[in-house]
Amino acid sequence: MTFLKQHPIFLVFLLVLLGVVGWTAQTYMDNQKVSGGYARGGETIVVTQPAKMITFVDAVESIGTTRANESISITSKVTDLIQKVNFDDGMYATAGQILVELTNSEETAQLAEAQAAVDESTRQFDRMKNMIEQRLASQTQLDFEQARMQTAKARFEAIVARLDERLIRAPFSGVLGFRQVSPGSLLTTNTVVTTLDDISIIKLDFSVPENFLSALKPGMEINAKSSAYENDMFVGQVETINSRVDPVTRTVTVRALLKNDDRRLRPGMLLTVNLIRSRKEVLAVPEESVIPVQDRKYVYVVTDGVANRIEITAGRVQPGLIEVLDGINAGQQVVTQGAMKLRPGSKVAIKAAEVDAAGKAG
Repeated sequence: MTFLKQHPIFLVFLLVLLGVVGWTAQTYMDNQKVSGGYARGGETIVVTQPAKMITFVDAVESIGTTRANESISITSKVTDLIQKVNFDDGMYATAGQILVELTNSEETAQLAEAQAAVDESTRQFDRMKNMIEQRLASQTQLDFEQARMQTAKARFEAIVARLDERLIRAPFSGVLGFRQVSPGSLLTTNTVVTTLDDISIIKLDFSVPENFLSALKPGMEINAKSSAYENDMFVGQVETINSRVDPVTRTVTVRALLKNDDRRLRPGMLLTVNLIRSRKEVLAVPEESVIPVQDRKYVYVVTDGVANRIEITAGRVQPGLIEVLDGINAGQQVVTQGAMKLRPGSKVAIKAAEVDAAGKAG
C-alpha cells in the first residue's frame, strides 16, 4: 500500500488496464453470442425480407433460328459480258438500284433504229389523217399507216426491255453479300452475282411442344437472346403457327417477327426464345424463406420482434422466388436466414442482409 501511495500514476495505469481487459472480455463474449445466432437478450438473429407483389411471367422456353425477311441470290436473265459493277461487298442496296451493267452496244444501235422507225411511222400516220380530212385518201390507207406505227412502237418497246435486262437491279432493299463477278467477265444465267437479304425484319422460327398448341395464337409476345449480344433482349411477336405438327418430335413450328432496324441480327443465328403465355401481378417471397414439411410449406413471419410460423399455399416458381396464393399479405416480413433455429413464438433480432458486389442480398 505504501508503494501505491508513493506512486499514484502506477495506480491509475493499473485501474485503466483492468478496465480494458474487462471490456475486451465482455465484447468477446457478446460476439460469441452473436456469431452463434443469438443477441445479448437471448433473441435469435435473423434476416428478413418483405413479401411483395411482382410481375410473374409464364413463358415457354425454346431455341430458334433467324431468317431474313426476304432473301435471294441475284443472277442475270441474259448471257453477256459485264461492262460495269456498281456495288461493293456488304453494301446496303435500295430497291431498283443498278448493281451490274452488261455490254449493250448492239441493243443501243437497234434502239436508235427503232426510234427512227417510230418517228417516221408517226409522221406518215399524221400525214394520212390530214389527207383523210381533205378527202384525198381512203380509210384503208389510214388504217395501214396506223398499224405500221403501232408495229414500230412495239419493236421499240421490245428493244427497251432487252436493254433493261442488261441492267441487273436490286429487287428490294437489303444488305448485299460478297461480290462473285468482275468487269469484263462473261456472265451467264447460272452465275450468281451476289446475295441480297432484307434484314430490316428478322423471321425467327422455333419449335413448341404440341401440348401448348391450344394456347398459341398470332400476336403473342416473345423475348429472344443471342450469345453474341448477351446483355440485349430482342422483343417480337408471333406471326404464324405452322399448320402441321412434326410426328417425330411432337412439336409445332412457330414463326415470330423481330424488328432489326440496327441490322445486328443476321440470318442463321441461334437464339434462346421465351414465348410469353401470360403476365400477372402476384405475391411472392424469396425461395429460401419457404420451409417444406412433408406436403406443406411454411414461412416465419416477424411481427413486433416475434417470429410466427405460418402455412402458405405456394404457386408457381421463378428463379429465387415462389408465388404465394394464400397465407400471408404483401409487406409482411418473412425470415430468409436463420429460420432453422426458430420455433413458433421465438423472439428475434433482425440483422441487415449483406449485399454482394452485384447488389444482391446474401
